[in-house]
Amino acid sequence: MKFKKISSILLTAAMAVSLVSCGSAGQKDSAEFSPALSTDTSCSIRVVGSYSNFESLESEFERFYEYYPNVSMNYVYLDDYNNTITSALMSDEAPDIYVTASWMLDDKKMALVFENAEVLSDPRLNINLDCIRKGAQWKTESGDTIMLPVFTRSFGMLVNMDIFEKNGLTVPDNYESLVDTCEKLKELGYETPIMGCNGITVAGMYYSFAFPLFCSEVMKNKDSLSSLNALDKASGELMRPSLERLKTFVDKGYLDPAKCSEEIADDYDAVIMRFFEGDVPMMLGSGDMVSGTLKRESKSEAFLSNPFKYKFFVVPSGDEGGYFLNSVNLFFSVNKNSKNLDMTNEFIRFITREEELGNMAAIKRLITPTNDFSLDEVYSSLEGFPQERAFSYRETGLNDAVGKEFRAAAYKVANGMITVEEAVNSYGKLWD
Repeated sequence: MKFKKISSILLTAAMAVSLVSCGSAGQKDSAEFSPALSTDTSCSIRVVGSYSNFESLESEFERFYEYYPNVSMNYVYLDDYNNTITSALMSDEAPDIYVTASWMLDDKKMALVFENAEVLSDPRLNINLDCIRKGAQWKTESGDTIMLPVFTRSFGMLVNMDIFEKNGLTVPDNYESLVDTCEKLKELGYETPIMGCNGITVAGMYYSFAFPLFCSEVMKNKDSLSSLNALDKASGELMRPSLERLKTFVDKGYLDPAKCSEEIADDYDAVIMRFFEGDVPMMLGSGDMVSGTLKRESKSEAFLSNPFKYKFFVVPSGDEGGYFLNSVNLFFSVNKNSKNLDMTNEFIRFITREEELGNMAAIKRLITPTNDFSLDEVYSSLEGFPQERAFSYRETGLNDAVGKEFRAAAYKVANGMITVEEAVNSYGKLWD
């Protein structure tokens, strides 16, 4: 395997932030981080992962050095990570901390990854996991936490706030107001109020627009879960409400799949650059799309000429509002066989605080796994989001096959390939 060592650097982008508790909202931390080990301790800790660069983590190294100046921390990019992490854990240079993902839990080839994982919820470690948002927490069947969520994402839309403010509009907060807003925007000359990538990926516009609404239907009908996961034809009826709303938006011209295909080639770079043209009120996509905006502001001549303020919102596709679908895209696990386990656990204790996890997310422009969204103005709309409309994909109990069926159904309905009725009646045979 090939390793590429990336030394830690001091990020000038690191920001000063106020301390807020990981416990009750509004309650301040009683004190700054307090070292539990001797600050004279000297050792080396290595983190391995699949990012070619990890500036936000390196920022945390520098912040940790303020407490433990003699500790050396390094991040190592591991080639072909998914196929080499198990070998790395068995090598003489086994990492102290390593990146994990939710899919690994269901892959038998990854069993060793979790057999070597420290139980971070062990009360003796004093790691405050209460600061992690409920929808971002992952536990084993025995109730142990062996994966610390570092970055999360959701699905929704980037909103051009300048367009809304210039026209005296407020960002819609439920389905009725979304329809009304789109109608007003069309009257104002915005031919297609909502755009996105016309595809079947999770970053495509149909997943962001309709899938959270579908998940809410599933949460209300848990007795249908087993038949949904078995792809039984009759359970396709649960797709109807979300597909009908999607079809309405296409029929009314609020969403134009053909135009989106013509102007947006992919669900990441192209969708961001099209949004930066400045004439799209609402752009559908995932949190991964949002994470790419900061670096692309300087690459867009249109944005440089006419910069505008933008924010991320969940799509208000439900009668009472939108649904915040939690999704974790990166975890840390600790090697319980680490030669410097005490200091490794100490670093995890250090970063498992709203301040540090928020700092990392803000630099990466992903969503923090905590409940404090104040560090990044782009995600400020999520502050105080109603808990009853926030859940994770894992909480729904749905398997991947259901997600694929829904994405295929939404794509085919929106593009006029099949009717809503045909999609409902074809459940289990839509993905091909």
